[in-house]
Amino acid sequence: MIIEKLNGEVMGTLNKLIITGCMLFACTQTYAVSKTMEFTADAVVSIPQQPVKETKLFVSKKAVRSETSIGGQKIIEIIYSDEGKAILINEPLKSYKERMFPVQKNINDSSNPCDQIQNAVCEKLGTEKIDGLKTEKWQIISNNRGRKLRTLHWVDVKRKLALREFFPDGSVAELKMLKKEKTNGRDAEKWQRTLSRPDGSVTKSYQWYDAGLKISIKEELPGGYVRELKNIKIGKQPKELFKVPEDYRKIEMTPAVYPEYMNR
Repeated sequence: MIIEKLNGEVMGTLNKLIITGCMLFACTQTYAVSKTMEFTADAVVSIPQQPVKETKLFVSKKAVRSETSIGGQKIIEIIYSDEGKAILINEPLKSYKERMFPVQKNINDSSNPCDQIQNAVCEKLGTEKIDGLKTEKWQIISNNRGRKLRTLHWVDVKRKLALREFFPDGSVAELKMLKKEKTNGRDAEKWQRTLSRPDGSVTKSYQWYDAGLKISIKEELPGGYVRELKNIKIGKQPKELFKVPEDYRKIEMTPAVYPEYMNR
């Protein structure tokens, strides 16, 4: 399959697959629940020529609470990943809205990539070593309106990072560890992801993987986009942070009034 023969819809899906490869395998989700360690942190997103966005995170073994400010209004969101439930809290009005979403296994608890991808079929093809690291080779087939797109991923068994990826248009992604260094007060591994496209263009991104938290605490993406966790403090989180106060009123949500970011 060559790029010229792909229509716009398929190309859009293909680009999403390439991005998903990074976000799923190489870049651990910021809001993933830690099954081994509880902590607080400031999630900071920097985009060139835009205001820096900061979100306070409280991470427990069962839920993640985020607090941010949008237009001067404090937004509180609690995500219960094991229950497939998200709650948006309005403190001034003493109310909350709730939505359900498909339950997905934590990436650190599952060996099957399809537990994190919808509308895809995964097949384990075997195990191989890349740069001395044991990987599982996976084939992922996704369906886009009758067209099947096939990708290959070599996933590091220990870190759940994709060290090598092949995409339908001939693009290839390689992930290599550069060195170990302190980042935001934490011991981390610096990794470089190189994406090579058939037209000869090459893009590079970087991430700092924290073996203790089993997540990437910093990412530098093409275009100057940076997201990271700062002021990380390990410690058990109060259960009250992840509960809706009893005197708060539940408001039935509708897609028209529910914030768009909740649909991520």
